[in-house]
Amino acid sequence: MDIKDIKSLIKMVTETDITEFEMESADEKIVIKRGKEQEVIHVQAPQAYMPASAMPAVAPAPAAAQAAAASAPAASPAKPVNDKQEIITSPIVGTFYRAPSPDSDPYAQVGTVVEKGQILCIVEAMKLMNEIEAEFKCKVVEICKENAEPVEFGDALFVVEKL
Repeated sequence: MDIKDIKSLIKMVTETDITEFEMESADEKIVIKRGKEQEVIHVQAPQAYMPASAMPAVAPAPAAAQAAAASAPAASPAKPVNDKQEIITSPIVGTFYRAPSPDSDPYAQVGTVVEKGQILCIVEAMKLMNEIEAEFKCKVVEICKENAEPVEFGDALFVVEKL
């Protein structure tokens, strides 16, 4: 290949958006590369920066927790009236549901007689549906939580009367 042919190849590559041209024959090999080689750069996403003056103070949090704890016992209406009544509490932290789905009937209503092992409600925790079952035959006297209400460990769910 003579210089004239090489110049025409270079002109062809520069007039188009081709970045690399390679031609090989029995006795020659021509490689024409255009522009810089692409360099791979790894960049870490910027971290959120919060100046110390904008950070929340640690001291108010315990005060808020104490206020919430002080109001929690007052909000719990469930207290057994006699020796036959018992409180069924939440064994886990989660969301209280009275029915298996929004369009289904509730598992138990006030006045319902529930057999041992029968489901009273569901407490959802981390997308797991935990069925709360009656540990003995009883009659539901009071339902202490509203549907889809968050519950804590030990919160009263039902006041029942042993049968």
